[in-house]
Amino acid sequence: MTNADKDQAMGKFHEVKGKLKEAAGVVLDNPKLEAEGANEKVIGKIQNKVGQIEKVLEK
Repeated sequence: MTNADKDQAMGKFHEVKGKLKEAAGVVLDNPKLEAEGANEKVIGKIQNKVGQIEKVLEK
């Protein structure tokens, strides 16, 4: 598994984890948890894009 693939996989993981945290924050009426989830989701999207860029540069 290349670094690009690892970045993409971890990015997707963080996106999903962030969505779950965000939803839990809404359900539990916890704005801090909701914000943490939104931040983690954004970080996951960025990491996924980094992996995509690395994959293109490898070729």
